[in-house]
Amino acid sequence: MATANRTALVTGAGTGVGRAVALALLKDGYRVALAGRRKEMLEQTASQAGPAVTNALIVPTDVGKPDQVGALFAKIKDGFGRLDVLFNNAGGNAPGVPFEDLPFEKWQSVVDVNLTGMFLCAQAAFRMMKDQVPRGGRIINNGSISAHTPRPGSAPYTATKHGVTGLTKTISLDGRAYDIACGQVDIGNAVSPMTERMAQGVRQANGTTAPEPRMDPVHVGNAVVFMASLPLDVNVFTLTIMATKMPFVGRG
Repeated sequence: MATANRTALVTGAGTGVGRAVALALLKDGYRVALAGRRKEMLEQTASQAGPAVTNALIVPTDVGKPDQVGALFAKIKDGFGRLDVLFNNAGGNAPGVPFEDLPFEKWQSVVDVNLTGMFLCAQAAFRMMKDQVPRGGRIINNGSISAHTPRPGSAPYTATKHGVTGLTKTISLDGRAYDIACGQVDIGNAVSPMTERMAQGVRQANGTTAPEPRMDPVHVGNAVVFMASLPLDVNVFTLTIMATKMPFVGRG
């Protein structure tokens, strides 16, 4: 299928990595649904697409709410007719606090977006991809370096990102019968509102505070476009992309 006829959904498309991936897909000729909670941020993303803005569909959505996810996919089906790629990206974090002081409400809010939201979007995409003609598609989950190694005081974020890895593995297995490929991109320190604090200095495992290098999220966009460009009988199951000097290898 020609790229110009392919469709994608990017969640969390209003800022950072989601914005970079949405713009990269639009630049590559995809029709792209932009989902996120803040309409004005989605509009800012679309405004940066140049002539490709005509291929952008803005759908304000809270991915943690099943009714809103259902409405999102109904609009995609109505507007595009099919879905070839889901970049399952929407996520949030809780302020770093000692484990014993973490409020339940903070835990729940991170789980609702990072894990439940990923599940709801992946499930809806799976259903659409299974039933459409031609059948199949690709789901790419944003895992994070924290799907492998935690930071101090990061229980909700780390637990949910480890959960995303389990979700990726399960979808990859269950999708085989329906030509649905599923992979995961683990991103370390891309420039975004979520990582602003890292430039100033964040707590390390040894108790010190140190600034950490960050990378331009445009590189993540290019990586996702590569993953999405492969035929469905080929899959990048996991890809780690990070600032070269980020303290990940050897963290702790």
